Amino acid sequence: QVQLVESGGGLVQAGGSLRLSCVVSGRTFSSLHSGWFRQAPGKEREFVAARSRSGGNTAYGDSVKGRFTISRDNAKNTVYLQMNSLKPEDTAVYYCTTSSKSWNGIRRIASEYEFWGQGTQVTVSS
Repeated sequence: QVQLVESGGGLVQAGGSLRLSCVVSGRTFSSLHSGWFRQAPGKEREFVAARSRSGGNTAYGDSVKGRFTISRDNAKNTVYLQMNSLKPEDTAVYYCTTSSKSWNGIRRIASEYEFWGQGTQVTVSS
């Protein structure tokens, strides 16, 4: 069973930065695509960023492009989301996700991912 544990969320002022981490266990990490989604109260889960298991492809949601960076350290079985220039509208619960499915490129739909973390709250104050 694949387990994902996120950390790094918290309260930050607008313009600040946070780095989220997601430690993955239970499966060979290099065999997994990885991604981040977020969900604000009353809204649907939104694609934030993803990285293919080969590391050759990355993609970002339009609202975070240029401000967020996804990366992974295969030696530490960890996916990161560096978030800079945070805005109040970035406030949400952030979820780490992975999939072992064989696909090319990047998937942006939550239902296509198999395994999810418990989420970590990010609150950006104005």
